[in-house]
Amino acid sequence: MIPTNQKLHKVLAQSGLGSRRDMEALIERGEVRVNGVVATVGTRISSEDMVAVEGRRVRLNFSEEAPRIMLYHKPEGEIVSRDDPEGRPSVFDALPRVKGAKWISIGRLDFNSSGLLIFTTSGDLANRLTHPSFEVEREYAVRVVGELTEQQLKESCQEIMLDDGPAHFERIRDNGGEGTNHWYQVVLKEGRNREVRRMFEALHLMVGRLMRVRFGMIDLPPRLKRGQFLELEPTAVNQVLKWAEMEPMHTPQRRPTRDGRANTPGSVRKSSTVRKAPTTREGAARAEARNAARADARGSRGDARSTARGSARDAPTATKTQGRTAAPTRKTRGTAEAPTRVRTAGRVQSKTSAPASRAPSTRATPQRRSSRRTTKT
Repeated sequence: MIPTNQKLHKVLAQSGLGSRRDMEALIERGEVRVNGVVATVGTRISSEDMVAVEGRRVRLNFSEEAPRIMLYHKPEGEIVSRDDPEGRPSVFDALPRVKGAKWISIGRLDFNSSGLLIFTTSGDLANRLTHPSFEVEREYAVRVVGELTEQQLKESCQEIMLDDGPAHFERIRDNGGEGTNHWYQVVLKEGRNREVRRMFEALHLMVGRLMRVRFGMIDLPPRLKRGQFLELEPTAVNQVLKWAEMEPMHTPQRRPTRDGRANTPGSVRKSSTVRKAPTTREGAARAEARNAARADARGSRGDARSTARGSARDAPTATKTQGRTAAPTRKTRGTAEAPTRVRTAGRVQSKTSAPASRAPSTRATPQRRSSRRTTKT
């Protein structure tokens, strides 16, 4: 049973427009209207009301069905934003289209970072997992140039001063390494902008690679390769809701994806729009040269096939003998050439020195003297 009147910010959040906190801020700025009147925080609406956000009418969802949760293995070279002035690839380009809602990213990863990225259609769930007051753990695998000392390891778990305040790792583990590169496993309970990179920079180490491997109770599945996404099954969604201290909801019906096929929860799908972008000019040049070489190779193969077909059309008509092609015998006026006997499909045929479109088989087989036949030229 759907309640007749519900709070405006709650309905906007469960319609996939953002978290409840974001919707309250939107209402306070006067950017939400109900039946043409500017709404206030605490306004209640029903299904008969018309709601416009930032001048555009929105389609509301009054039924609280279970949210959808999508896991995505983000590669380097993608931005976690819908609008980018530089026109860089976005993680939202790879996600399937959802009807009546939109995907909300739970946390972010910077352009040069990779790993687990979680999307949901529930604004409440996104707020519950990302708000600092809930202290949800994030775990990262970090490769740095150099190695931390014992003193630096202790300092990293106590306090590191950053521009926007102190920070610290909840846990840090040394995973070893080779040469100048060293791997560490770190755990945080907050997600400030480029926080892990800035913390290592404060310890005078440069991060070469950063990969998120866990967010809260959700680990990056080993079978989920870069550029692939995986939608959680309804039972797993309810487990996440229970872990986040939210009430489980009924299971929604399967929705079609962007390509028209039904998106089955629990199945891994690879995005057709994901392309790994070179991060340097040298990488872009190598990629362009490699693509040009492949195009030239395809063109050369096509030219060779066209030349072969033209040569076959220009060659004299050949005589087919039980699936094999034997070169025809040409008569030259005033000259006599010694025939070359070739055994083809059990018979002996004469062959002159004229070029053939296809060389016949020349395997030697035992022959009876009485069965030899020679054709005179």
